[in-house]
Amino acid sequence: MRSSRSVPRLAVAVLLVGLAAAADAPKTASVQAPPILPQQFGGWQMQGAPRTSKDSAAADPANAAVLHEFGLTDFESSTYKSDDGRTLKIRAARFADASGAVGAYLFYLQPGMAREQIGEKGVSVNDRVLFYRGNVVVDAQFSQVSAMSAAALRELAGVLPRPVGNAANPPPILERMPERGFVPNTEKYAAGPLTLGAISSPLAANLVDFAASAEVALGQYSVSGGQATLLLIEYPTPQIAAEHLRRIDAANHAAQPQAGVAAIENVGAFFDKRTGPVVAIVAGAPSESGARDLLGSVNYEASVTWNQNTYFDKKNNVANLLVNAILLCMVLGAISLAAGVAFGGMRVLLQRLLPGKIFHRPERAEFISLHLEETAAQASSPGSQGASSALNGS
Repeated sequence: MRSSRSVPRLAVAVLLVGLAAAADAPKTASVQAPPILPQQFGGWQMQGAPRTSKDSAAADPANAAVLHEFGLTDFESSTYKSDDGRTLKIRAARFADASGAVGAYLFYLQPGMAREQIGEKGVSVNDRVLFYRGNVVVDAQFSQVSAMSAAALRELAGVLPRPVGNAANPPPILERMPERGFVPNTEKYAAGPLTLGAISSPLAANLVDFAASAEVALGQYSVSGGQATLLLIEYPTPQIAAEHLRRIDAANHAAQPQAGVAAIENVGAFFDKRTGPVVAIVAGAPSESGARDLLGSVNYEASVTWNQNTYFDKKNNVANLLVNAILLCMVLGAISLAAGVAFGGMRVLLQRLLPGKIFHRPERAEFISLHLEETAAQASSPGSQGASSALNGS
């Protein structure tokens, strides 16, 4: 009997497993990322199928390792054609989050490029435009630039797929770079040792220690007497930053034993400090005063946010709270009025039913009297007038 029952149970279990797998199949397919480039935008039509790849070498063979370190997920390239016969070649790289896209955009950014209002940030040089939006970096090459080229790329940026959640947040360390004296288009971002070596960092990767979840921002600044390099390293906590600053100072003193001054990577004397979880280093400054001024402009300000849900239902609405407070006041007022009427009415009723028995009893009445009537009568009597005349005569 047991063996005959186990067969149907086994069949039901297999059926349930098959149904679960069939239900999960469309879910897995729906997770697939959408295409990066649209078929058409702003009067441009895609010619043929786009070339797609998930290999970083397909996007940039010379810097494949850097793109892989930034978290490149896939790459698309295609050629578009306009109604007037012009062509546009677009190369788009998508990264795991916005930090990777920002890092790749800044990696290709050059000082001679002009700023453009395209995407989150954009630049152009001749007939080439580079911009990023969300977690996608776009490199567009026009055969001939027109007055509507920038508008067409803005429309393209508007239809690019966007990341959600924390993946859409850019690296906050770039916001800690001071604005005064900054040389445009010189900012760089690194989240790994390969990128750090490619952006000419004054500090070696082993001292930065990316294993401690460090992030690096670098930029050129104009100081008194010339230019200097500012390197910011942000760690998860101030304690970790303080420990790494001690390591950096120890390496500096070993290379050149002078208090506060050291030379690493052949950049000359440089100065450092810690502010919160950020270690700031100024290298290559022509003067100590210029380096100190630049270091003084770097100050960490903690930003604490508390996201609390705002309810609009009847139980948690502020307006409903005010209405309930008004109703409570009305109820308390009505109770007070009813209590006053009951107390006063009871006194009047008892006084009418039992006059002088409970309230207003004469023997319990206490009244202070000055007897002003008797005093006035005595003052007006003849004897008192004669006494007064005698006194006046005397």
